[in-house]
Amino acid sequence: MTFQVRKVVVYKDTTCREGGRHLDRPITMVGVAAVIRNPWAGRGYVEDLSPEQRAGCGPLGTMMVERVLAELKVEEIEAYGKAAVVGAAGEIEHASAVIHNLRFGNQYRNALKAESYLTFTNKRGGLGTSLQIPMKHLHDGSARSHFITLEMSIPDAPCPDEIVIVLGASTGGRAHPRIGNRHLDTMEIEEEAKRAAGV
Repeated sequence: MTFQVRKVVVYKDTTCREGGRHLDRPITMVGVAAVIRNPWAGRGYVEDLSPEQRAGCGPLGTMMVERVLAELKVEEIEAYGKAAVVGAAGEIEHASAVIHNLRFGNQYRNALKAESYLTFTNKRGGLGTSLQIPMKHLHDGSARSHFITLEMSIPDAPCPDEIVIVLGASTGGRAHPRIGNRHLDTMEIEEEAKRAAGV
């Protein structure tokens, strides 16, 4: 049984100016959300979630990746992420079951030839809840410049027996990034330790 999709919502945001300064290159973030019926809702505690995962996660991932790539070209995307929000009649484990398996996530990762793992959030929420999709650089998971979050909402989702699944993509990191990266921090801390020790 594939997941029943009630609606697909596409959110697109392009930033041209930040902090009073124009960006040399505008940054576009896209969120593609699928509102699906929770196949485990109303059934009490379900021990084995894998039959629905095997049947539904592949087709859902295919459809959602295609929708992301209809908005942005592969070569434009620098950062990516995912999220899931389950309605009140479900468990957070139900949301996790959809996004945390190879049939779903690997389709996105492979399509973008990404090396970093997909960052994520999963939570319970009601109608219009904040959908927050954390993203990181496709290839350098430590690049702080690309630690960025896309936020969107859907006024009529999730209903109690639904799950909202979201893929996020960005053509860049934060506007005017200037806080360095963790590798530089490590080097600075090591140098400070040496100076303090008189080395």
